[in-house]
Amino acid sequence: MSVPVPTSQKSFVATWLLALLLGGLGIDRFYLGKIGTGVLKLITAGGFGIWALIDLILTLTGNHHDSAGLPLAGYQENKKIAWIVTIILYAAGIVIGIISAIITTLAAATLIGS
Repeated sequence: MSVPVPTSQKSFVATWLLALLLGGLGIDRFYLGKIGTGVLKLITAGGFGIWALIDLILTLTGNHHDSAGLPLAGYQENKKIAWIVTIILYAAGIVIGIISAIITTLAAATLIGS
């Protein structure tokens, strides 16, 4: 007979969305009750983006816990959709960045040529 593992009252979905959308501000850390590292993440802009990305990956892999060390509620039920949405948003960001760079380059070339 297996012993049930206690889970946090903090939601995986809420933590994932906060890490995805506001991770650079440390809001995900504040939500989990990790105030000290939340402040550090806030004043370093998410560790210059690196810490924010690491926290997002930790959340997506189920390795982010609340301040009591408990796993987040709802991870097993929502991990697949979280991964899919995250990958789609990052891919869309890359495509939009490439298109924006092309348009900017063409606009600059047009201005220089005229």
